[in-house]
Amino acid sequence: MRILKSRGARMATAAVAATLVVTACGSDRDKGNEGKDGDKDTFVFAGAGDPASLDPALASDGESFRVTRQAFEALLEHEPGGSKLVGGLAEKWSSDPAGKVWTFNLRKGVKFHDGEAFNAAAVCANYDHWFNWTGTYQSSAVSYYWQAIMDGYAKNEDKELKPSNYKSCTAKDDNTAVIEVNKASAQLPGGFSLNALAIHSPKSIKEMEKQEATAKGDAITYPKYSQEAGILAGTGPYKYVKWNKGDKQVEMTRFDDYWGEKAKVKNLVIKTIDTEDGRRQALQAGDIDGYDLVAPADVKTLEDAGYEVPTRDVFNLLYLGMTQSKNKALQKPEVRQAIAHAVDRENLVKTQLPEGGKVATQFMPDTVAGYTDKVKKYEFDTAKAKSLLKGAGEEKLKIDFCYPTEVSRPYMPNPQDIFELVKNDLEKAGITVTPKPMTWAPDYLDATEAGSCSLHLLGWTGDFNDGYNFIGTWFSGKDKQWGFDDKKVFDAVNAGAEEPDSTKRVADYEAANVAIMDYLPGLPLSSSPPGIAFGKNVNPPKVSPLTQENFAEVSFK
Repeated sequence: MRILKSRGARMATAAVAATLVVTACGSDRDKGNEGKDGDKDTFVFAGAGDPASLDPALASDGESFRVTRQAFEALLEHEPGGSKLVGGLAEKWSSDPAGKVWTFNLRKGVKFHDGEAFNAAAVCANYDHWFNWTGTYQSSAVSYYWQAIMDGYAKNEDKELKPSNYKSCTAKDDNTAVIEVNKASAQLPGGFSLNALAIHSPKSIKEMEKQEATAKGDAITYPKYSQEAGILAGTGPYKYVKWNKGDKQVEMTRFDDYWGEKAKVKNLVIKTIDTEDGRRQALQAGDIDGYDLVAPADVKTLEDAGYEVPTRDVFNLLYLGMTQSKNKALQKPEVRQAIAHAVDRENLVKTQLPEGGKVATQFMPDTVAGYTDKVKKYEFDTAKAKSLLKGAGEEKLKIDFCYPTEVSRPYMPNPQDIFELVKNDLEKAGITVTPKPMTWAPDYLDATEAGSCSLHLLGWTGDFNDGYNFIGTWFSGKDKQWGFDDKKVFDAVNAGAEEPDSTKRVADYEAANVAIMDYLPGLPLSSSPPGIAFGKNVNPPKVSPLTQENFAEVSFK
């Protein structure tokens, strides 16, 4: 959800556009929307970054998904305001005891934006489309989530790709789709709720398949269709009108044939304002109606002025990454433990995070099944940190520390301020820190993924409520970001990966958390409720811990 994620930190038509009357500035914003607030027909929301793609299957970041989830729907969804799985395009679903055969009873009377009927054949057309991707589409930078959920493809072109876990999709009848996988997976059924696996119109798929993604070195060129509104058709409450890249905004309009409750506001604009101050000032000026990633210091100011600033639940994690292959001192457990004891996480939460932030004791928040109180704790103790460094022969440790610039993330509101706090704590323990600021994309993401930073700050917002979605992302096997190879940790993390029984799987995750924190590959720092704000005249949607707000719920007062 991401919100750009780690694990490579992956982990962005003219005729119809005339229906929207929206500009980016000043009093002109409401032209065409005159009258009392309840009569306004355009809701404008600001995110922190541009989407990468209007096709959710090619996206892996939260800024893209904020846009695509308004137009595309998956088989399963999450309950409004929560993380419990509920029906999406499938009203009901079930699996066989082995967790290999998944049956979806689909909603009837659903239409795509292009007028095509939604049915089981459409579901299978999508899953087979992704399964048969070739060329650059097989790059993890392009199809991250297919690989995260289903591994490889019908014909893997990269020998390092795992064999695909996807076996087949069968339309038993118009309203029953059966998806079979080769082995049980902790990624299911949660993976069926990902917007990256949302369902497209078969008609649009035929047009999409005429275009290719390309790559030159590390530079990816997305297919043209994913960068404009033309042929993409989902089933969501809004449909695309235009991606106006010059104005940094995506324009949508209500889909009047939507199967569920129609969007309350006719037009939706999601635009990019890349600074916290810029977003706040735009809201205060009335240029936008809401924005994400509110600076913690701005929450009370906005609330006192009458703005709506609802609180999301915690469902993310910020961590201090340690790359053992980059700095051999980090290969010593005592050094990693010293760093853990040196950092005052309580102070970080108190001074840098919004109300509701929590100190992290393991690599998942306490809202995720698999969290346990049995992990080893590393309390703030500068004297103990110094003693551990001395015992390891590293009392004069020098280390580089990378941190991102020009970015704000749900788990990391102000990276530079958080970096300075952690840096100062490390220096008090006698560690000499060399700061390495880097632009978030692509420099920082590429550097951390490649293991080029001894220490770094990164995080994760969960996709669904399963522990493997957190710990499996980082510790299921060797990863350059961490630079270590420990079979005990990997085996513990993977113990629940193919366990179909959810109760047993949660117990496996608890044991894995204990093993991870005993080994201490890095330091979990905090979990944070990311701030979101709306205008005084806005009835907000139910806010989501997964940052999956549905703007069709919005209305004006």
